[in-house]
Amino acid sequence: MGEKSKNVKAAANGSTKKEFSKGDLAVYPAHGVGYIESIESKEINGDTMNFYMMKIVENGMVIMIPTSNVESVGLREVTPVAEVPEVYKVMQEKAQGADNQTWNRRYREYMDKIKTGSIYDVAEVFRDLFQLKLEKDLSFGERKLLDTAQNLLVQELSMAKDVDEKAMMTEIENLFN
Repeated sequence: MGEKSKNVKAAANGSTKKEFSKGDLAVYPAHGVGYIESIESKEINGDTMNFYMMKIVENGMVIMIPTSNVESVGLREVTPVAEVPEVYKVMQEKAQGADNQTWNRRYREYMDKIKTGSIYDVAEVFRDLFQLKLEKDLSFGERKLLDTAQNLLVQELSMAKDVDEKAMMTEIENLFN
């Protein structure tokens, strides 16, 4: 794991609790970028809890996130534009030697990285699978994971840089040329 993703994880585990407001953009691990549509109170088992109602940009799905669980679910702000070059550096590194592992062990490791919600971990998964695809045919699961990692990256980086997703995809593909 790169030094950068360790710092990101350390920051994510810090004691400062991130609060979001209506209209804020946020990233939900494995689902991508969404908007906080509202903050609602609901009664559950006699307790009143506050929830962020987050609408995922890509598919319109609405996720209810208890405001007290922001850290545990990994909800975070969109990566700042200043960090985009760092994400690009991760993508341009040599793929981690995955050939000596079975495809299902690789798949589990990649899934775990995507679930962390770290853009650096997602970038590593994308890089490794993109480079592996150049060497051999990917399994169905690996192709799906590559698509997932690509969608998550393109969504977040295009939001961070304020460019459309098509332009962002071209920029990412150019990193591999």
